[in-house]
Amino acid sequence: MKEVFIVADNIFSPLGQTTGDNFDTVLAGNTGIRQHQRPRMSAVSFYASLFPEGTQLLPGNAGYYTQFEKLLIASITGALQQTSIDITGSNTLLIISTTKGNISLLENAAIGPELLQRVSLSQSAAMVAKWFGLANKPLVVSNACISGLLALLTGKRLIQSGQYDHVVVAGADVISQFVLSGFQSFQAISDGPCRPFDAARNGINLGEGAGTILLTADKKYESGITLRGGATSNDANHISGPSRTGEELYQAISRAMEEAGVNKEEISFISAHGTATIYNDEMEALAVSLAGLADTPINSLKGYYGHTLGAAGIIESVIAIQSLRQNKVPASRGYHSSGVTKPLAVATGVQEGKYHYCLKTASGFGGCNAALVFNKA
Repeated sequence: MKEVFIVADNIFSPLGQTTGDNFDTVLAGNTGIRQHQRPRMSAVSFYASLFPEGTQLLPGNAGYYTQFEKLLIASITGALQQTSIDITGSNTLLIISTTKGNISLLENAAIGPELLQRVSLSQSAAMVAKWFGLANKPLVVSNACISGLLALLTGKRLIQSGQYDHVVVAGADVISQFVLSGFQSFQAISDGPCRPFDAARNGINLGEGAGTILLTADKKYESGITLRGGATSNDANHISGPSRTGEELYQAISRAMEEAGVNKEEISFISAHGTATIYNDEMEALAVSLAGLADTPINSLKGYYGHTLGAAGIIESVIAIQSLRQNKVPASRGYHSSGVTKPLAVATGVQEGKYHYCLKTASGFGGCNAALVFNKA
């Protein structure tokens, strides 16, 4: 099967505007999560990783582009600065990953045909594609919290099928009153910094940001990392409650590993979804146990970024790729003692070793699950 190489990547977040800045900040144990008082978003204070109000995402006048679209453009630009690939040709596709897009536009404007067109994800994707002069109509992937991993897997499959030589995968989400109030209605927001897999965890922190990964079939552009395998599954359990057994995420993990041609002993570490909600963390621990990976180092990055929704899978994959490159796995911030029923080797400090394979997982509303395997040559 045709290999799919990672060419370049970027993270544009409250922790930094480059992959290097973000990885260094995470390794140092620093977080973007803060307590915020923003009456326009919430009547009560909340913890989240947000850009400072008034942050200039693009230089000059970006005209009609929204904050969401500017985030995507800024991150894609950062990734493209690392490669000489011309993405304007007919052999390149742009895939956008998001869960909410421009949904915040509905908060303060009268509903009408123009607004409905402006809030559509396809409109945003088209505008981003126009900014970069892309030849092909972009693809949008919006499937709850696995959107980022599913977008990467879609890009991988489109390359391996021979439809494209290069695929730019970019994900972003912006936190607004609409988004925050939805999670508050679920009583899913933590009253402090989130604590994935910890006994005292009580909910998520939200976060905003963007991530980009450029995939290619052309070995001359490769940078030592390949996307070796991937798979998805669905719990068919509940619209917001995950599987009670973890079997469905385990299915995605096992199929991704099978496609990658790797066994459980070869997985160096796991970059988990780890939302710090009671049921998601438990389900993920069950799946990891079923996969025979209980002794494999595992971390969650939600304690640094919060849950960045449609960007999460891409941002966290970029950090995982850097972990492979630098042989350093960041600590799982906020973890002190296990709060799940199956043992996990949660990283309580930066771990160093010789790492070759990383398993990345994600799960989301509607019972969706995804798993990817990255490899360092």
